Amino acid sequence: TTAAMAPPAKKAPVKGKVATKKKATSKFIIDCTTAETDSILDVSVFEKYLKERIKVDGKAGNLGDKVTVSKDKSKIVVQAESAFSKRYLKYLAKKYLKKNQMRDFLRVVSTNKATYELKYYNIQENDDDAGED
Repeated sequence: TTAAMAPPAKKAPVKGKVATKKKATSKFIIDCTTAETDSILDVSVFEKYLKERIKVDGKAGNLGDKVTVSKDKSKIVVQAESAFSKRYLKYLAKKYLKKNQMRDFLRVVSTNKATYELKYYNIQENDDDAGED
């Protein structure tokens, strides 16, 4: 009796559905509050750097309508309609810090799913331990 059962018929993919699919937009934030309050980083210069360096379709500075980089006080907001990697933003942020010799005391830390924050390294000075005998 099992041989008499026909395998389930596979449905052909509907071609019209692909075009109606909602575009996936991703929004990422780089929070530069700590660095800007100590006035070691100018957010507008960092924003300009990102606009020049972000690659779309293999070309730097080719943002077009797909990617928007905007500044909100001391935060940089990057919105992308196409596939965009959060890791790529971290790479560019680290590259910017290195270029401006700030990489030694600032680091790029992910605080949640869509946010990176520029934080200081926690450097503990062990001077108080040395005096105790």
